[in-house]
Amino acid sequence: MAKYEQSERLQKLPPYLFVRLEELTAEKKKQGWDLIDFGIGDPDLPTPKPVVEALKNAVGVNENQKYSSSQGERDLRVAVANWYKKRFNVDVDPDKEVCITIGSKEAIFNISQAFVNCGETIIAPSPGYPVYSGAAPLFNEAKCVLVPLKKENDWLLDVDDCPEGARMLYLNYPNNPTGATCDTKYLKKVYDWCQKNDTILCYDNAYSEMCYDGYQAPSILEVGPDAIEFGSFSKTFNMTGWRLGYAVGNADLVGGLKKCKGQIDSGAPIFIQKAAIAALEMYGPHGEIPQIITDNMAVYAERRKVLVEGLRDLGYDVVMPKGTFYIWFNCGMSSFEFTEKMVDLGIVVTPGSGFGASADGYIRMTVTEPVERIKEALERMKRGSYQ
Repeated sequence: MAKYEQSERLQKLPPYLFVRLEELTAEKKKQGWDLIDFGIGDPDLPTPKPVVEALKNAVGVNENQKYSSSQGERDLRVAVANWYKKRFNVDVDPDKEVCITIGSKEAIFNISQAFVNCGETIIAPSPGYPVYSGAAPLFNEAKCVLVPLKKENDWLLDVDDCPEGARMLYLNYPNNPTGATCDTKYLKKVYDWCQKNDTILCYDNAYSEMCYDGYQAPSILEVGPDAIEFGSFSKTFNMTGWRLGYAVGNADLVGGLKKCKGQIDSGAPIFIQKAAIAALEMYGPHGEIPQIITDNMAVYAERRKVLVEGLRDLGYDVVMPKGTFYIWFNCGMSSFEFTEKMVDLGIVVTPGSGFGASADGYIRMTVTEPVERIKEALERMKRGSYQ
């Protein structure tokens, strides 16, 4: 049988973080272990019933079973624009400034395909979502400058550490993996820096609705129009498997994304897009968060409290995050060593080093397990003395 070599480009790409985690836990599962999984950020709570019902109603309609377009259905683009007005008080043109995406991940990659040339520089935070520093620069033969996020700076990227003249900068708050948050004052500083340096600002706002303790996440478009923002239905509405997101912002940037996607995909299924309209329309006329989202966040808030306080009792220095459903802490050893020790206790966590070498020694845990399971994991850690 012939042996096919991967392209040199693909061989340079490190294994995707969660693939490594799956390999690590697969043997334990085969052996029948009871694994408590704090690894992948996949909500365990169900998709809201109104969204599911809308899908059921839409999927049987013949017109909804056909191809969509790479920019998405217009009625969903209008719904996204209306939501931005309600939620952020930002006016958005649904025809020129909105693109529906197959989750936000593909758009985060494709925006670099659309605007980054060979040899140009992409700035990515470290730690950060692996696509920023992996596929995005590699498949464009671009240079990637990793800018370390620092605990003493509340995990906020410092533009003074960024090289001038970069083509693109990725930014993400509420932040994966650290759970850090920011305000419009901070975003304005980054926005102004990008304007001064003619750098495309790509703002990943997938966790904008996952907030606690009265905090409300801003949009980059609140501070200026010359950026592109990525959002997702995955976390807000527990729709990870539905694979639906959106890009909103500067018409030239959204237009380039649409052109790129036009050569690659034919859009998300129409019936899923119809269900997404129902999701956005659950918000009140002035951006009031729907009760079902409030209830979900109350569940995550309780789990967050139990996990953070439990880790503190075990001796770890853990900040109570105001955003996302991630807990981030220094484990006192190499990230992967700690991860392996945890797997031996039947607990799955994510090594911080998977988000960037500068984060080695840190661990990310999700709050996607019930309180009882969180308490069981903490008890296992106590018995195992991995502190």
